[in-house]
Amino acid sequence: MAFQTIRAQKLKSGFSIIGVFIGVMFLIAVVSVVEGMNRYMTDKFAGTLLGVNTFRLRQFPDVQIGNVTDSMWRTWMRRPRVTYEDAQAVAQGVSVPVLAAWESNTRAALSAGRRQVKEVQVTAATELYFDIRSLNIEQGRAFTGQEVQAGLPIVVLGHDLADKLFEGQDPIGRDVKIFDIPYRVIGVVEKQGNLFGLSLDKFAVAPASAPLKRYVNQPRVIDALAIKAGTQADMREAMAQAEAVMRSRRHLRPREPDNFALETADEVLDFWGKISRILFYALPGLVAVSSWAASSS
Repeated sequence: MAFQTIRAQKLKSGFSIIGVFIGVMFLIAVVSVVEGMNRYMTDKFAGTLLGVNTFRLRQFPDVQIGNVTDSMWRTWMRRPRVTYEDAQAVAQGVSVPVLAAWESNTRAALSAGRRQVKEVQVTAATELYFDIRSLNIEQGRAFTGQEVQAGLPIVVLGHDLADKLFEGQDPIGRDVKIFDIPYRVIGVVEKQGNLFGLSLDKFAVAPASAPLKRYVNQPRVIDALAIKAGTQADMREAMAQAEAVMRSRRHLRPREPDNFALETADEVLDFWGKISRILFYALPGLVAVSSWAASSS
């Protein structure tokens, strides 16, 4: 009887130790995953899609966090679009050193000979778009300000898109068709990788005044003015100046809300920060409960 009791206690102690060990290992694994996701969200998601020290003047936010109600969506859709004149006034009204670029996007099929790629992100932009997005050119070159002003039918391709259309052949100097209009390829961007399993290299960028402009937006309207500063402090100052210029242009009274959006990566990172904090606070509790359950069994 005594031997059975001792044996039972040893088994119980063994199971308790195993339970605590599993709980601690689980905590370490999940904390590592959360820290990895923090780096991923900061460097890859926010840095790649929205940019570091960058904000965008838009009609409404492109990345929507939280619950967007129908009434909020209708309010956004009633806002005035961002015009060429708005973009020029803001770019001229910002006194801190920044880079500024216009951009408008749509989805389209691109073809080269018999090959076609559907659902490509097609962007019409000004020349500093690549610097603001930190897109390095691997082959060829980006387009210039003079080419933007001339509206030349030229295009820079994402890495995956170039591979799919030309399959190992040199794409520089060859033609692709966008909305059945031929564009000469002048550059290919170095590989960006994936984000949540989606390719970041399936895109094409043409000058803002190229024939593509008729297909991405209404006349004299853009999706966004992107502005990149050298530091976070300069970005905040530039945002304040941009807001003042737009409120003056829109004739908004002091108590009226903005009828435009100044979008940064902050909202995305704040949202993820709340989730990661919940995980960090909740996980030790889960481990404690599992350890207690193992010791009491």
